Amino acid sequence: MSQYADLKAQIAKLQAQAEEARRTEIDNVIADIRQKIAEYGLTAQDLGFAVAAKRGRPPKKAPLPAKYQDPKSGNTWSGRGKPPKWIVGKNRERFLIGAA
Repeated sequence: MSQYADLKAQIAKLQAQAEEARRTEIDNVIADIRQKIAEYGLTAQDLGFAVAAKRGRPPKKAPLPAKYQDPKSGNTWSGRGKPPKWIVGKNRERFLIGAA
């Protein structure tokens, strides 16, 4: 067998030994890290890990304050979106809240 082939075989044997040593030590390392996290009350942010973005729909925004009010029914409208039937085609100034 050539020297190159012998070295490649040694490398493969050493890599297998290194992987086996890693597997046997990893449980102890994880247990030690968990114990220290619990002891010091560390969070993912303390350790420099990014907080994962929440999945799903974003939370709803607070509704806009009412700008117009129907004096007959008391219904309100913020002034955005499709106007309600009670204000369509009328002078909006007379429905302004606080402009009485």
